[in-house]
Amino acid sequence: MSLSRFISEAFDRPPAAIAYEVSRRLTELFPDRALVEGSDCDFDLMDYVREGFCTIRLRPDVHGQIAVYWNRERGVQDMPRNVWFEIDWRGESLDVLILDWADAPTHHWIMADRESTARRFFEAVCRFDPEVREEVLVFDGGRWEASAGLFQALEDGDYETLVLPGALKQEILADVERFLASRSVYEAVGAPWKRGILFTGPPGNGKTHTIKALVSALGRPCLYIKSFKSERVTEETNIRHIFERARKLAPCLLVLEDLDALVTNQNRSFLLNELDGFARNTGVVTLATTNHPERLDPALLDRPSRFDRTYTFPLPASDERRRYIER
Repeated sequence: MSLSRFISEAFDRPPAAIAYEVSRRLTELFPDRALVEGSDCDFDLMDYVREGFCTIRLRPDVHGQIAVYWNRERGVQDMPRNVWFEIDWRGESLDVLILDWADAPTHHWIMADRESTARRFFEAVCRFDPEVREEVLVFDGGRWEASAGLFQALEDGDYETLVLPGALKQEILADVERFLASRSVYEAVGAPWKRGILFTGPPGNGKTHTIKALVSALGRPCLYIKSFKSERVTEETNIRHIFERARKLAPCLLVLEDLDALVTNQNRSFLLNELDGFARNTGVVTLATTNHPERLDPALLDRPSRFDRTYTFPLPASDERRRYIER
């Protein structure tokens, strides 16, 4: 039986049986190879390849289905859908089969001469995180994209030119700077070194501009979340993936704009657990905004261990309006 035919026949199975059937058949077809199976969304093979840590080639006797998507900074990018790669990594030869079908996360099977090699390769790809340099990581549609354009837009933000009432501008910046400089204090008293900040108030009063200027002023890696939704992966899986990425980049800023629109009855409990669960969000500053705090669950709005600080952006008084017009 050809490998392409074996894959096609696997797709004829009910969706819940596809992964089992592929695993069973691979074990039969390659009895001398160790097999490691997974569906972890941190297994981003293409990023690992782009950075030159391994080389890949399509297996010639298996049809490779590769979709493309558009990235404004990098142009056309490849996205493997159903492919069989032959891989050279650290003097080892491996095979990686990637399959994608409806109502399931992308699955992958790694084959090597030894199970330890397959596991080490899986770990290396998952642990790899390209350093964020002059880019903002944007999460949308279930995947990350590095945006140099958004980074430049943030860099153009000047914290000094913000027009906010009273000492609000100074309080926010001093709060975050003091937090980032106080890791040893938190650790000395056994408190988690993490911070949640919520900006509330009517639209158009400076919440988003403050976040942009704050990111520029602090000079820390920034992750910007557009949506938790994607076609084939649950929102819960995406939320877990977002926070895992933030923990890798910490100390960093995780921006959740329009929090009331992001949070639903279906994903609320999972977001609460990621904000304040067993995993320690060491060094993660979560910056969230909302125009409608009344729509937020009290578990988000009123529990300090999730959002320790809430800053209200009221309608500008005549003095702020005058200063804004002058600027």
